Amino acid sequence: MPDARESFLKIYANIPLKVREEIILVLDGKPITWNAAYVEIKNDTDVAEKILKELVKMELI
Repeated sequence: MPDARESFLKIYANIPLKVREEIILVLDGKPITWNAAYVEIKNDTDVAEKILKELVKMELI
């Protein structure tokens, strides 16, 4: 999902710092903030794929 990854990074760069602390989705029963999603996506982890899929499904990216 390279396009989703790029979209997320562009959106993240423009989000105010305070908003980055807010929860954007719940994945496997755990809350994910913009900051947590950024760390996962930047490091290209297995969880990053799940996060990106959910954000695309939710039409956030």
